[in-house]
Amino acid sequence: MALLTPYWGLDGILILSSLMVCAYLFVTRKFNYWSKRGVKELAPTPFVGNFMDCILSRTSASEFVRDLYNYGEGLPFLGFYIFDKPYLLVRDPELVKHVLVRDFNYFADRYATADEKNDRLGYANVFMMKNPEWKSLRTKLTPIFTSGKLKKMFELMSVVADDLGKHLDSLHLEGEGKVIEFKDICANFTTDMIGSTAFGLKVDSLENPKAPFREYGRKIFDYDFYRNMEFLTIFFFPGLVKYLKPKFFGKKATNFLRSLFWDVIEQRISSGQKRNDLIDLLIEMREKYRNDESLKDYKFEGDDLVSQAAIFFTGGFETSSSTMSFTLHELAMNPDVQKTLRAEIRDALAKTDGKITYDMVMTLPYLDMVISETLRKYPPLAFLDRVTLADYKMPNSDLVLEKGTPIFISMMGSHYDPRYFPNPEKYDPLRFTEEAKNARPNFVYFPFGEGPHVCIGMRLGLMQSKLGVIQVLKDYEVSPCEKTKTPVVLDPKALTTTALGGLYLNITKSTTAAG
Repeated sequence: MALLTPYWGLDGILILSSLMVCAYLFVTRKFNYWSKRGVKELAPTPFVGNFMDCILSRTSASEFVRDLYNYGEGLPFLGFYIFDKPYLLVRDPELVKHVLVRDFNYFADRYATADEKNDRLGYANVFMMKNPEWKSLRTKLTPIFTSGKLKKMFELMSVVADDLGKHLDSLHLEGEGKVIEFKDICANFTTDMIGSTAFGLKVDSLENPKAPFREYGRKIFDYDFYRNMEFLTIFFFPGLVKYLKPKFFGKKATNFLRSLFWDVIEQRISSGQKRNDLIDLLIEMREKYRNDESLKDYKFEGDDLVSQAAIFFTGGFETSSSTMSFTLHELAMNPDVQKTLRAEIRDALAKTDGKITYDMVMTLPYLDMVISETLRKYPPLAFLDRVTLADYKMPNSDLVLEKGTPIFISMMGSHYDPRYFPNPEKYDPLRFTEEAKNARPNFVYFPFGEGPHVCIGMRLGLMQSKLGVIQVLKDYEVSPCEKTKTPVVLDPKALTTTALGGLYLNITKSTTAAG
């Protein structure tokens, strides 16, 4: 005799069916959350919400958020779901301004989080840290990016730029030139640069692309399925972090960075050498703020201290190399833009006897427009995430967001919105003349974020990218080759804006003064 019927098989079917119905009802119990509040929502799928394509690595996180933006055309905000949890995408520029600036105290934390206990390098850095510790930490780290400090860094950066020139010369690019994968060579260049300017290390990635510092940098952004799931967990469903235990920098890179940077710190302390770089600043803060009560859950010791070096290394080489390589790709596809930029660079060099100076790099107007247009099309991290720290009434709306509601903003969606950037697929630096910028609404272009959370290393990143582009273009021309993909296809497993399969271009020595 079975439990419910005369047949065990039929009992099994009934029990299994009941469990499936219960599971279905449980995972769909919140699926009318937004519609009940009068907010248009994207129809979710049971168990995964709207996140299936990301989980299966069919689309990147940035493209997912961009597609939400496009789906919500004409709306100030759009509701969506990841698993069974309600999220809100904010589209309207005025609401974006409220989230990022005006009402910052309600949205002062990122939604993303790393494991506070098992991944201190991921949790305690200035990018991921929560308030109130974040505010105090950010204030203490800001002095490294003053104009005076950047000018001193530039002297070290110029040496690395010369190394890039020597490396390109060694490839013998006269005549027909050579096909090169530019994302990797740009990352070698920016790795050498951040190694020198921030940590006092001679990395030599340009000459030895398998140098340990460079190899572990690659591992951080080695977007296989597992690495993609680590980032998706941290950024999109952080409630699972304590169970899945992802590492923000990856397990192997975390161990390497911890060992390397702590050795550098200890050597600097024992030698008494001063370079006015990030390591010196961390050492100074370690002594000055050892007992600072404003940092209750943060100490300038161990992993908490090293986490700042790790995030500056990671952000310092990846975002700049991405911007530099995408710029060279677009210049290859738009030879008129390349010719105009090379002429500006050579005119400036003629006034400095061929020397690349800090003032020249930071004040070339067309170069600035070119880099700005690259960042419009390819923002390095193409979405922003926040979480409500208290109940919040949306301006000009009856909607009240509950505490703990995840908020997402799409840079890529806004940057490709034809209302703000007509013919958005076209690469057009003239979108960033002063007249064009003044004619656009605020908070529709924000490649480094906006407000108090704006990227702390923005000026350093721009300086690195511009210097690299100048160093290449002053002597060389880039053009498409058989392996050049157009349009660029983004890696669906990548958190950052990454070209699938790399960025291949032909590079050849320039033969005329006009380029």
